[in-house]
Amino acid sequence: MEDQSVLGAVGIGDFDEQVYRFLLRHPDRTVADLAGSLRVSTARVRHTLSRLAELGLLRRTRPGRYEPVAPEAALGWLIDRRRLETEAGLAEVRTTVADFAQLYQSGRLRADPAGLVEILSGEDAVKRQMTELNRAVTSELLVLDRPPYLGWPDDSVDTNESEIASTRELIARGVDIRVVYCPESLERPGRFETLLRLAEGGERSRLLPSLPFKLRVADRRLALMPLVDGVYDNVALIRPSGLLDALIELFDAYWERGQPLTGAPPPAGDRPDEEDLLVLRMLNAGLKDETIARQLGVSARTATRRIAAVVERLGATTRFQAGAEASARGWL
Repeated sequence: MEDQSVLGAVGIGDFDEQVYRFLLRHPDRTVADLAGSLRVSTARVRHTLSRLAELGLLRRTRPGRYEPVAPEAALGWLIDRRRLETEAGLAEVRTTVADFAQLYQSGRLRADPAGLVEILSGEDAVKRQMTELNRAVTSELLVLDRPPYLGWPDDSVDTNESEIASTRELIARGVDIRVVYCPESLERPGRFETLLRLAEGGERSRLLPSLPFKLRVADRRLALMPLVDGVYDNVALIRPSGLLDALIELFDAYWERGQPLTGAPPPAGDRPDEEDLLVLRMLNAGLKDETIARQLGVSARTATRRIAAVVERLGATTRFQAGAEASARGWL
């Protein structure tokens, strides 16, 4: 049965592979022997032998004579080199995807300016687009975070654990995540502590007393925002345009106004316990007793007592004074 060519993937043509296989079986053959056995000219054989030697599969022993290099080493090196070249080429192509997408969208907008903004109606359509946006983002994700929250296409819902997992996955891919939260973002019990963990893991986050709407911007080329507050219907998908640029500038303005959720860690010898530190951070973020209670998993009355105890422990008489004292000690 005739040998099948398999080395095309590493840049070796069918005839070159045929010569290589022949020499592996008959390493003592001359150029004339090869030409006669393969029924081709000696010039063609010499050209092939020279090419195989350049690729490292053969070595020239004397004029007109070549011998194979051990295939484990020669082919292994050739495979690794081709893999690296392929990966480098694919990486270069990936860097141009956004440029091609921009050309594509520009062409569509010239033909149909209405394509600048696409209105997604219905939760299923919004869920699908949210999933696609998270999968497609490669370098930067900007978020204004506030309720309502939406599940995913598989009907799963966000939990503190799933949020940590999905955010870590994005950060592992090299995505720079900046999020501005508001007190309404913390309705889910334990989420404040979750956000602190995300910040420690690489998410950059800030807090404002209020936000006007939800917003997600992927790679500064695609944005999602609801057109009607409080519902997940009629969500706008906004492509590169002056409108998208304005939304990014608006995000940057809110980001500059926001209060960072975390600061430098307190000195080791002057550190409150973790529970008091969490209460202080929430107080510093401007959260109300009811919201703090939800994050601690206790009643509002219990949360109020804990807050009073922390304030008293700092020798302060008001929450503002407690925040100032904690900041002076380097705790916040």
